[in-house]
Amino acid sequence: MQIGPYSLKNNLIVAPMAGVTDRPFRQLCKRLGAGMAVSEMVTSNSLLYGSEKTLRRANHEGEVEPISVQIAGSDPRMMAEAARHNVDNGAQIIDINMGCPAKKICNVLAGSALLRDEPLVAQILEAVVKAVPEVPVTLKTRLGWDKANRNVPLIARIAEESGIQALAIHGRTRACMYTGNAQYDLIAEVKSRAGIPIIANGDITTPEKAKLVLDQTGADAVMIGRAAQGRPWIFREIEHFLKTGTHLPQPEVAEIHDVLLDHLLDLYAFYGEETGVRVARKHISWYTKGLVGSANFRHMMNQLPTVKDQMLAVNDFFGELRAQDMRLRYEEESDEAEALAA
Repeated sequence: MQIGPYSLKNNLIVAPMAGVTDRPFRQLCKRLGAGMAVSEMVTSNSLLYGSEKTLRRANHEGEVEPISVQIAGSDPRMMAEAARHNVDNGAQIIDINMGCPAKKICNVLAGSALLRDEPLVAQILEAVVKAVPEVPVTLKTRLGWDKANRNVPLIARIAEESGIQALAIHGRTRACMYTGNAQYDLIAEVKSRAGIPIIANGDITTPEKAKLVLDQTGADAVMIGRAAQGRPWIFREIEHFLKTGTHLPQPEVAEIHDVLLDHLLDLYAFYGEETGVRVARKHISWYTKGLVGSANFRHMMNQLPTVKDQMLAVNDFFGELRAQDMRLRYEEESDEAEALAA
């Protein structure tokens, strides 16, 4: 998989996810097999460049290359400035968000709302590509605004003509949000005509599904989002399956415990204790979801206020699991247990 001058070690990419794909998560996924990870959205509003959140998102210290930063906005000039700003701060690939379905993004005519205005799409893409000629620019989008307006083939043509060097397509429309099943027919159609790498995204949750999507679409790569939450080792599992047709053994409890501890320590160092504890809660919940006895643990975890409390609780929980079994064991949780843990 090649994007501009960057040759990725494989064709497995971490999808940009707001509030998830921070530097600690990107680094972890790369260490566990991902070929590239795209940052969570960075605003194109220059008035916010100095905010704590934006400065943190622009922190790529020690990050494994290539560093791909996603920008969001609807004004071509501001998007061009945002691209230059992020390249000056370490971005090696600029990714443009035209796929986010969130209301707060679409209400300002950014994200997937742009799919209703093809001329504006062209203006934004051309402005960003022209602003940073030294780095590749990529685009993430959806099938279209709704089922009656699945215009991704036209968006793809505009993107390629504008100089976009890779295109990621989520197999849903904006109206679908994250409901229903992702559809891959238009991704296959786009790939059959495209002269740039096409990346398929949506509902890729297992090694078998990754292979199925690659086979059905002919895509050059797959992009994995929610399936990696609490399961960052999914990338090595998929890579192994694509190479061999066989499955890796399920991770042992001891390894998952160690992975989680490393992730937590990275989060605390990155965010500081107060914010780090809050951010860590959702990751702990994802790592432990479905594990035997985890519903009560997650409910208790959400009440703990300090790093020390979190670490002790995690060590106690996984210590009990390690004493019981070498492999993770899951159970079907009732709706009541899930509500308790939430």
